Amino acid sequence: MNKTIVVTGGTKGIGRAIVDKFDKEGFTVLVCARTEEEGLPENVHFFKADMSKKTEVLAFADFVKTTVNQVDVLVNNTGFFLPGQIHNEEEGTLEAMIETNLYSAYHLTRALVGEMIERKEGYIFNICSTASITAYTNGGSYCISKFAMLGMSKVLREELKPHHVRVTSILPGATLTNSWAGVELPAERFMAPEDIAQVVWTAYCLPDSTVLEEILLRPMLGDL
Repeated sequence: MNKTIVVTGGTKGIGRAIVDKFDKEGFTVLVCARTEEEGLPENVHFFKADMSKKTEVLAFADFVKTTVNQVDVLVNNTGFFLPGQIHNEEEGTLEAMIETNLYSAYHLTRALVGEMIERKEGYIFNICSTASITAYTNGGSYCISKFAMLGMSKVLREELKPHHVRVTSILPGATLTNSWAGVELPAERFMAPEDIAQVVWTAYCLPDSTVLEEILLRPMLGDL
């Protein structure tokens, strides 16, 4: 039986790179996003969902459970960025980012982790950010949501230790995705999404006796 991986926000950017990598390694892939992109591998199971809404998160979880018997890897990747400062960003920005960047991961993990605990096997990757550890001007609610995501990931790591479910926090810096669209910087100043996917794969391939708790990645020349 093929191993299975669930990736949220898996049609673009880092999520898509992870989908492509694990698909090439023979995994059965289940992915959700608000819109389906052309070019997804043929054997990828797609579910349309707005992960900022709990009802749609749980609908995706039900889709996963009815499509495969078990989840070997869960990648909580859904997220978005809006620039701004706490004192002047648009009303509702915090709520929108917390709902998408944090609550989606919280509710989906709760819905799927029980089966991992029963099997005493599984892997959860939470895609955090350098913004999870470094506050910056114009980061506003995004930084708040990503600090919270790292906190959730740390708690999960402690809770799931005795159940032999591995948890890794991925903290990428500037990666060439749509979040940086319109920025006039050369591509080589960024990391490639495929680099993040390769790191996720490498962490997964370690023996079950070892877990990389946190992986911090930055472009060679540092933060932007």
